[in-house]
Amino acid sequence: MQNEVFFIVRIVAAIVFFGALAGGAYMFRNFERLFGVDPHMPSENASSRSYSKVLIFLVWLHLLFASAAFALLFH
Repeated sequence: MQNEVFFIVRIVAAIVFFGALAGGAYMFRNFERLFGVDPHMPSENASSRSYSKVLIFLVWLHLLFASAAFALLFH
């Protein structure tokens, strides 16, 4: 019975992994539109944009590595 539960966890983790890869591809393809200068926010400066980029990409990498680890953990 436990192998069946682990199989479901591996399937879900694999789906999340491929979804994270697709999300990363979208972020890299639309990098300037997502993280570029916003003319409607005059108080925004380069350091706040850089901080936002780092946070978003770290969360994305964490999701990517965690889902890959769960997909391969119960092999």
